[in-house]
Amino acid sequence: MWLLGAWLYFACASFSHAVIETYQFSDPTLQLRYKALSAELRCPKCQNQNIADSNAPIAKDLRKLLHRQLEAGNSDEEIKVYMVARYGEFVLYKPRFQGVTLILWMFPAVLLLAAGIVVYRIVSNATQANAQPDPEGNSEHFEAALAAKLKAASQAEIKS
Repeated sequence: MWLLGAWLYFACASFSHAVIETYQFSDPTLQLRYKALSAELRCPKCQNQNIADSNAPIAKDLRKLLHRQLEAGNSDEEIKVYMVARYGEFVLYKPRFQGVTLILWMFPAVLLLAAGIVVYRIVSNATQANAQPDPEGNSEHFEAALAAKLKAASQAEIKS
């Protein structure tokens, strides 16, 4: 029984490895900026984690660098420019609206527009095909032939 208790303790303890780092800030607004920027910057190793949540060594280094830059008096934009210059546009969760990222920002709208055009063309072609009369002008002939066959079939059923 004690083995089960020990196993549960260590299993639960392994999930509690959260990032716990404390930095001393000279101004409380710097701490707020630190929290906001660390949530905005992506960990280069972890792909979909920000540096605030990541346990990777590179994220720890980035948090330390962020603290130093804030204490040095750098603005948020200067810090982001430095991080992008060093790690690329990937480090930002919200990439800027420029250059190559313009394609990423515009692609969903272009795709939606293209899908709308395709749907419009399919629907308009289908309605035009249903609305057009027989191209040979024989629709009356076919209707008369069909009515004659139906009449003959119904008379054959009555006789049998």
